[in-house]
Amino acid sequence: MGVHRLVPANAVAYRELMLEAYERHPDAFTSSAAERSALPLSWWEARLSEVPQASDVVLGTFHEERLIGVVGLSFQTREKAKHKATLFGMYVPAEFRHRGLGRKLVWAALQYAQSRPGAKIVQLTVTQGNVTAQALYVQCGFIEFGLEPFAVAVGTQFVSKVHMWRTLDSHA
Repeated sequence: MGVHRLVPANAVAYRELMLEAYERHPDAFTSSAAERSALPLSWWEARLSEVPQASDVVLGTFHEERLIGVVGLSFQTREKAKHKATLFGMYVPAEFRHRGLGRKLVWAALQYAQSRPGAKIVQLTVTQGNVTAQALYVQCGFIEFGLEPFAVAVGTQFVSKVHMWRTLDSHA
């Protein structure tokens, strides 16, 4: 199971997997299932643009032609922030967890980011209390640098987000 850059032809599968993620884990994502399901397929296709220097890139892994894991990278385009990328939308369905897919996706994202001219660091946020995800990121070299209280509203509750970062070096 290799990790590949998703393209517009993968938009239906990507949309389906992410809507599952938003529905099953509302505290883990800033977007909600309702707002993302309302977006046209063209939005999902645009996110999977094949442009070499696209600002958003999504990587995925397949099992028997089924998309079973994804991770995204958003590259800053502003002059003073072009050295930064943000890891987003990491998801592996429950039945495919504990097989090393999450680690494989994160490493693939780091390698992809390292290949982008000018990219120096990758940042991410993870829901406070999601110890499994945070441990994965630490194993991949990310370091916590702050906590954002009340980061995401989930119904009438709020969750905080742990901010993490790592440099892109030869070990990515």
